[in-house]
Amino acid sequence: MSAKKTERGLALLKYLFVGMFFGIVLVKAEVISWFRIQEMFRLQSFHMYGVIGAAVAVGMLSVFLIKKFDIKTISGEKVVIKDKEFKKGQIFGGFIFGLGWAVTGACPGPIFAQIGIGYSVVIVTFISAVAGTWVYGKLADKLPN
Repeated sequence: MSAKKTERGLALLKYLFVGMFFGIVLVKAEVISWFRIQEMFRLQSFHMYGVIGAAVAVGMLSVFLIKKFDIKTISGEKVVIKDKEFKKGQIFGGFIFGLGWAVTGACPGPIFAQIGIGYSVVIVTFISAVAGTWVYGKLADKLPN
């Protein structure tokens, strides 16, 4: 078993810069736009479906390449992608997630970018997401599989 090196201080700045870059990309691609998200749910525009479809394609290709070439992490650790087990609770969770996304115009990734560009009303969405996560944590063992 290898000892894991814990990053501290300035070494963590790279994550801040990657996050800032990701936020800028989200803003420039208009995927954090409430109007774009509403267009998607009203089936009025292909923009968001194209972005999501491209992300799914890149993810599928990435997983395929990681498995095929046994790609390791930057620190040399093996990447392990475990098989997922389907549970009917995922249907309910997906429905609730989609409903929240449609109502608020934000899913978890863009919430921070929306707050970062000054959409202060999204703080309510952020607090709701944190509260929902907390409630799920408390009730997870009582929910259907």
